[in-house]
Amino acid sequence: MEFRQVVVNDKMQNGYKYFLSEKMGENFHSDFRPELTPKKMLELGVFGGKYMTDCKEEFPGSWYENAKLADKGYDPELNFFRVRASQSLLVWRRKEWIHLDDPRGWFQWYCRYYMGRRHEDDERQIKRWKAFRRHWSAVKNNCLKGDWDCRPRQRQALLHWAYDSRKI
Repeated sequence: MEFRQVVVNDKMQNGYKYFLSEKMGENFHSDFRPELTPKKMLELGVFGGKYMTDCKEEFPGSWYENAKLADKGYDPELNFFRVRASQSLLVWRRKEWIHLDDPRGWFQWYCRYYMGRRHEDDERQIKRWKAFRRHWSAVKNNCLKGDWDCRPRQRQALLHWAYDSRKI
C-alpha cells in the first residue's frame, strides 16, 4: 500500500500531519476488535453529538451523512441511550489519558487508527479499550438481556468505546 499523508487543520490542531499505512478498517492489532466503526458510532449517537464536528475535512464524508451531531453544545438527547456518559476533556487531560497527537482523546485515536494510521500510542490505547470491557460484564451481570433502561450510562459509555451495548 502507498502511504498517504493527512494534514489536519481544525479547532484543536493546525498543520498536524500523519500518514496512513494501512487500508481503512483493515489490519488491526490482533487484540483490538471493536464492534462498531466510527461511522456507526456517530450514527447511533455518541458524545452528545459534539465530538469532532469541526473535523469533517479529515474523515470520510460518509461518516457524517447520518451522524447525530449537535449544532451547539453537548446534547445528551443525541446519545443513543439519551444520557450523559462522558467525562470532560479537562478530566481526561488531568488524568493524562490524552496523547498530544490526539488532543480529543480515545475516539480521535480510534478514528485515525480505523483510517489506517499506526502510531506510537496504539498499544496504550488498545490496552485502555480492553480494560473498558469490564463495563460489559457489569451490564450483563446486572441487567436482563435487552433491558436498555438498565444501566444506561454504562451502556452509553460502552458505545463510546466501540462496544455494541445494544447486544447485552
